[in-house]
Amino acid sequence: MKPAHRRSLLRNQVIHLISYGHLVTTKARIKEVQKLAEKLVTIARKGNTFNVRRRAKALLPYKDEALVKLFKEIAPRYLERPGGYTRTLPLGRRMSDTAVISRLEWV
Repeated sequence: MKPAHRRSLLRNQVIHLISYGHLVTTKARIKEVQKLAEKLVTIARKGNTFNVRRRAKALLPYKDEALVKLFKEIAPRYLERPGGYTRTLPLGRRMSDTAVISRLEWV
């Protein structure tokens, strides 16, 4: 997978996590999405200033609705929490190729 396609895939999955509150995919993909989501929440916790929004928009440029929800709903919940904003729940293996499936959700 080319780097641009990988970055785009991860961004879209983070948008899905922000919009719906959970994401179900393979364990390997969950780990990568989790890194980006945790980084975005850490950035958004600093406040709703211009530079903070600019940094978050650089990581997640596609959907402004997702950024609004990140700054208004998700980040304020974790102001007192030092880290670990998401959790991974194993769901077993996929029937077709026996890949390990997990669910990523906000704590």
